[in-house]
Amino acid sequence: MSVPPVTRGTPALDQDVDLPDSWWAELKAALGTLATVPTDRESVRQNWVDRNFRHFLGIDPVRIRETTTGHADLHWANLTRAPLVLLDWENWGRVPAGYDLGLLHAYSLAAPATAARIRSEFAHVLDTDAGRTGELVALAQLLQACSRGVHSALAPLIARRAQELTDTPVPMH
Repeated sequence: MSVPPVTRGTPALDQDVDLPDSWWAELKAALGTLATVPTDRESVRQNWVDRNFRHFLGIDPVRIRETTTGHADLHWANLTRAPLVLLDWENWGRVPAGYDLGLLHAYSLAAPATAARIRSEFAHVLDTDAGRTGELVALAQLLQACSRGVHSALAPLIARRAQELTDTPVPMH
């Protein structure tokens, strides 16, 4: 790959990135095209939500009512700068609507301007009930990873975002 990923060695941003408007338009188009790909691959399952939401979010499990085809591992080490390329496709499949964007947003929480840009560019997804469900699933999965020592610096930011969405304190692990 001649264009490196936005970050190397970590999926998370630790500072804001300045990407042109055209990059954001390309990301929106790429995710829109991906959403149209038919597949039976299931990347996120309702039974995971049912088993883990109380433990990691402190709330009753939500029902995944709307799915789309997604990357399922959308973060900054899997995205290149211009030209945009989405890398690392082994997890792709059906995900809750908003899941990919919820992941990308969560991995951006330490970079507030970039996180705000994601929320602005993708409000049409994230600000819906289905998008909120997808974001909650992404946050719960990241909190599970944090409980295993992965992304520990992001853990309090992810927990705060989950609490903003649920009005419920996140159990500490």
